[in-house]
Amino acid sequence: MQNFEESLKQLEAIVAQMERGEASLEESVKLFEEGATLAERCKQQLAEAESKVEILLKQRNGAMKREPFGP
Repeated sequence: MQNFEESLKQLEAIVAQMERGEASLEESVKLFEEGATLAERCKQQLAEAESKVEILLKQRNGAMKREPFGP
C-alpha cells in the first residue's frame, strides 16, 4: 500500500490530467475511478493518523494531561 504522500501525489496527477481535457471518455472514466479509489485511501490514511495523534495540554497546575485528538 502506498503511503499518504504517494497516494496524494498520484491523485493530484490524475486531477491535472483530467483538467487538461485531453483524455478520451473511456480513459477519463478510468482515471475518475482510480482517483476515487485514491481519494478514499487518503481519507482512510488520514483517519488512521488522526486516531493515533494525542495532544498534551498543560493544566493550570503545570501538569501535562494527555487527551485524544478530535475535531
